[in-house]
Amino acid sequence: MQTEDLARRVQQRPFVPFRTYLTDGSIYDLRHPELIMVGKRTAVVGVTSNPQQKHFDHLVDVDLLHIVRVEAIEASAKTNGQ
Repeated sequence: MQTEDLARRVQQRPFVPFRTYLTDGSIYDLRHPELIMVGKRTAVVGVTSNPQQKHFDHLVDVDLLHIVRVEAIEASAKTNGQ
């Protein structure tokens, strides 16, 4: 994924929560813009134990080249029949 594309999604107002899918099968839900910091080649993602939480429990470094898909969380819930 390109830095600009991810940064645009994070800076979008109003913020739309989104899910990232990585090449290793990892999935990260980003429900608050405060929980991601986008760099040139990587993103630092704050992982929470509670979806409503705005403070991270731990951090994960994600190489932007490994993000294969990003979708709005609401849209993915509808496609999964929930």
